[in-house]
Amino acid sequence: MYKKILVANRGEIACRVFKTARRLGIATVAVYSDADQNALHVKMADEAVRIGESPSAESYLVGDRIIEACKAVGAEAVHPGYGFLSESTDFRSSLDRAGINFIGPGASAIKAMGDKITAKKLAEQAGVNTIPGHTAALKDASEAVQIANSIGYPVMLKASAGGGGKGMRVATNDKECREGFKRATSEARSSFGDDRVFAEKFIEQPRHIEIQIIGDEQGKLLYLGERECSIQRRHQKIIEEAPSPFLDDPTRKAMGQQAVALAKAVNYVSAGTVEFVVDVDRNFYFLEMNTRLQVEHPVTEFVTNLDLVELMIRISMGEPLTIDQGDIRPNGWAIEARVYAEDPMRDFLPSTGRLVNYLPPVETEKIRVDAGVEEGGEVSTFYDPMIAKLVTFGQTRDEAIGQMTHAIDRFYIRGVRHNLVFARAMMVNDHFVSGDFTTEFIAEEYPDGFSRKDALPEDVTALIAAVASVHHRYLSRTSQMNSRIAGQRRNSNAEEYVIFIDDAEYPVNVTATDYGHDVESEGSVYQVASDWSFGAPIFEAAINESPICIQIERDGWKYNLNWCGVDIVARALTQRGAELEGFMLEKEPPDLSNYLISPMPGLLIGVSVEEGHTVEVGQEIAIVEAMKMENVLHAPRQAVVKKILAQVGESLAVDQPIIEFS
Repeated sequence: MYKKILVANRGEIACRVFKTARRLGIATVAVYSDADQNALHVKMADEAVRIGESPSAESYLVGDRIIEACKAVGAEAVHPGYGFLSESTDFRSSLDRAGINFIGPGASAIKAMGDKITAKKLAEQAGVNTIPGHTAALKDASEAVQIANSIGYPVMLKASAGGGGKGMRVATNDKECREGFKRATSEARSSFGDDRVFAEKFIEQPRHIEIQIIGDEQGKLLYLGERECSIQRRHQKIIEEAPSPFLDDPTRKAMGQQAVALAKAVNYVSAGTVEFVVDVDRNFYFLEMNTRLQVEHPVTEFVTNLDLVELMIRISMGEPLTIDQGDIRPNGWAIEARVYAEDPMRDFLPSTGRLVNYLPPVETEKIRVDAGVEEGGEVSTFYDPMIAKLVTFGQTRDEAIGQMTHAIDRFYIRGVRHNLVFARAMMVNDHFVSGDFTTEFIAEEYPDGFSRKDALPEDVTALIAAVASVHHRYLSRTSQMNSRIAGQRRNSNAEEYVIFIDDAEYPVNVTATDYGHDVESEGSVYQVASDWSFGAPIFEAAINESPICIQIERDGWKYNLNWCGVDIVARALTQRGAELEGFMLEKEPPDLSNYLISPMPGLLIGVSVEEGHTVEVGQEIAIVEAMKMENVLHAPRQAVVKKILAQVGESLAVDQPIIEFS
């Protein structure tokens, strides 16, 4: 067994590898940039080495610095995690020359599968089903349009060296094709240093299903079942599960066999994933092969009871696999929700800042949290906005969904916006629960964007009863303390309040009981039984014997709540206070209708207009790069550009004005 390994990555995947290494008795080394000097993965490792400035191009992507770090601390091997250098042939070859083991596949396999054009040709030769398309790199936008018309719209424009949804655009006409080629090449150049883009037929109503494979140096290759990855945003996976609710056993077996055939064609060693797109008739086509550990690997680990990181480590040392294909019998169901710092209510725009509060749910045999952050940590603009991965298990899919709902309700994050509200809404969405969805799920379910109404239950009576119960407890405690000071006794057993939720008024009468409170509202009585403690951020109760979980924070007579993932401000007033509420003046928000504002924090990389120009509705006028994705901003109306307020290269804050119109 290795004595010391270095993880050439950051965040949750570095922490994940450290956990297995520690269990195996292997010392660990972290690398970090200036932005990550206080990060959790640095604290978790036995040793840590600084490798450069905050931008990944000056730190995590500089292979020579990783190798220098290995030599400085005596690390025998490198685990690359995913992203960064995990699929770099040059880095793999450099490690070989330095005599440092790479915990992953060989350089030839990485090279063959890392180029999507080459990978597709190899897949065809190996007898793997492939998507019709043009496998040569497109020269320019005009050729892209020509090829797209020969294939037939819709087409997918895809970066040859791409991954993680970057450098990918779907085009349904010539105009979208030209624009998509421009954006795909630009993103590919920025993210991978390779701007080659090719085109293939876009499969309509597709599902994205991938096969996990594992191979040893002795030539044994196995497939470990599939993962359903169809819930996506901009080709970025959000929710994954194993197994797929769509596949039947014959299709599952055929996909596994083809995945192994492709892996054998490149003499694949270590863990890898072969991704397929599957149509409504369960016809499947090769999409790409990722020659590394996948973000969503925990769902496979849950259902197979295998530690993929341990297998990768042992294989890299030359150990043979001790399992055979017949030993792989997936059991139960697992679901993973990626917890991102982004705002689903604003088209999933990224959010940055400090994690003022970070309290994940308690891990159990059925709940797992893979995180690379801790309370007080920073989500910066330099890297991927993932906060954590929440993974749940059940013997059935329904049980796994129930565990996920339970865990999300207890995941307490403050300081940055996050997407848990969307993940929570998925767990009660009829189409998701039934397994009836495709990669177009978000666009089809939320054509006008995701909003509070998509997540908040129509009946809020349980919420009202909970707030009334908590408020009564606070006021009763205050009353008792004041009575003791005055040497008097006051009966605060029953009180009347008015609860405000989204400006709607709900008069209630609250009576203390042995189990908690009885809350009368609109002629009905709700029995609230809870052992909640003052100041605890999670309020759990049984209301008329039905469980409820609310994240709650008191601010005087206001309560900042999170229920079903939705942020809500509730107010609890006396009847007289409610009467006076109507006389309160509301502060009008500033009028920003004459400005183009940045919808996210990011880098302004392009402004395509000048002062005095007239712009038309929908015209491209600026480009903001956030988390390595380019976001095109369009003119909201016909107007004249009065003043350009931000310069190209400037870092923008959310809602910062970029252009003023007249």
